[in-house]
Amino acid sequence: MTEVTTPASDGPRELASPKISFEFFPPKTEEMERSLWETINRLAPLAPKFVSVTYGAGGSTRSKTLDVVEGVHRKFGCPVASHLTCVGSTIDELRAYLREAADRGVQNIVALRGDPPKGVTAFTPVAGGLRYANELVQLIRAEFPSFGIAVAGYPEKHQEAVSLAADLTNLKRKVDAGADAVVTQLFYDNRDFVEFRERCEQLGVSGPIIPGILPGTNPTQIQRITSHLSLIHISRCRPSTLCRSRWAPEHYKKKKKKKHNE
Repeated sequence: MTEVTTPASDGPRELASPKISFEFFPPKTEEMERSLWETINRLAPLAPKFVSVTYGAGGSTRSKTLDVVEGVHRKFGCPVASHLTCVGSTIDELRAYLREAADRGVQNIVALRGDPPKGVTAFTPVAGGLRYANELVQLIRAEFPSFGIAVAGYPEKHQEAVSLAADLTNLKRKVDAGADAVVTQLFYDNRDFVEFRERCEQLGVSGPIIPGILPGTNPTQIQRITSHLSLIHISRCRPSTLCRSRWAPEHYKKKKKKKHNE
């Protein structure tokens, strides 16, 4: 799904330019759609390695997700990835989505179990559906082998996992099922990512591990997102002490005031 540079075995590694990708949410209104395409047009010159688009709860954005990924691929020619979850879909419905995605030029799938519906604390598959992300990976690899597959990793542990070790074992299960790459949940302490990557190497999790980054441009938004992740039992995602101090209202107001005065 992406390329990695293998370090030389007998000397220091030459640092390569970072490879970036962008993840977008499907727009819900015409105004949001205009804003989305304006943003994509501004980011396209950065030549992302791929662009991914999320998949709404229960497949609520199915057609819009495919519209966006198809549009990006057609307009800019860069590789695209569609998120796909097990939530609310039977195996036949997942197959139908994958066939349509392939027909519309999607090259990669981010295979996820998905979040339980709002107000529900535990994930329950629909009749004839899948319970785990590794089952979705197996389905894609067996029946749609042309897709590149990415799965989710959690530097700070998935909230439903009983331990870091259990969480990594589940990640390895997804990779062993056929995933090509791991994209991590967002994090705000680099040590969490470095330690996560080291644990993956020790366990034999192969393939690229892509750090998920959400820039801290809006303290209120970041705090809302990280709190939401905890509430829906996805990730603890705790901001570092440095981040918390820089997101403090007094610090943020001073920063904004300084920027306006420049």
